[in-house]
Amino acid sequence: MNEQKMDTDWLEFNPDPKIPDFKLPSGAVDAHCHVFGPSPKFPFASERKYTPCNAGREQLFALRDHLGFARNVIVQATCHGKDNSAMIDACRAGGDLAGGVASVGADITQKELADMHKEGVRGVRFNFVRRLVDATPKEMFISIAEKIQEFGWSTVVYFEAADLSELVPFLKQLPGIIVVDHLGRPDVTKDVNHPNFQQFVRLMAENENIWTKVTCPERLTVAGPPYDDVVPFYQSIVDQFEDRVLWGTDWPHPNMKSHMPDDGALVDYIPRIARSFESQQKLLVTNPMRLYWS
Repeated sequence: MNEQKMDTDWLEFNPDPKIPDFKLPSGAVDAHCHVFGPSPKFPFASERKYTPCNAGREQLFALRDHLGFARNVIVQATCHGKDNSAMIDACRAGGDLAGGVASVGADITQKELADMHKEGVRGVRFNFVRRLVDATPKEMFISIAEKIQEFGWSTVVYFEAADLSELVPFLKQLPGIIVVDHLGRPDVTKDVNHPNFQQFVRLMAENENIWTKVTCPERLTVAGPPYDDVVPFYQSIVDQFEDRVLWGTDWPHPNMKSHMPDDGALVDYIPRIARSFESQQKLLVTNPMRLYWS
């Protein structure tokens, strides 16, 4: 297969991010990042909704070292569909310093899950963002979530705030730990005390198995860098649920249309949302190690 050319409007990741001013704690984990291809070695899925640039494991690990992280959790990208080869290859190359989150179908076998577990995979991802994936019956997701409990894996769910009300009954049916991507993508033009965001806060308060990632201010912002409008939302969640939060770069920032963030500046954002040494330690080390390496 020939190399798959990226979309003409695709924004490529920043090739020269700053060295962060914020010194990460020893053992810090980038708990949400991706690899794209490179194609043609790892072709993008025929059913994909977008074709990204190539962004392989070597570039990811170079960024890890540049920013000062110790480990990565590599989340399967939707452009690769249910072919987890690129993600697993990166986990294998990273050894104990890399874990993975896979995308699988209902026909996945326990043997296949066990093989992925040996490679460092510790979760599956369900995507409900309509512009990125086709609809899947929720019964299929529940079946998958039940299968992975044998391995102690968690379930990552990605949705937008407008769909939260519809998803709450489904989320409450899922067994095990659930990790919500990017704070459930709240509408930051509304106050942090607005009923829409408070519904998400209430979901976490009432369900101790639900965690979230305080990630991607560049996706949530309306004001743009340095993302001041997103800070109160992250602070609210970290202050209330510091034992159930994760942080990641989201490198190489798929489907960004407004601008491409500087990954070093994103690291410098961390002490604005986790304001004590203790909360930073939990966010970056204790929580991801407990979830993906224990």
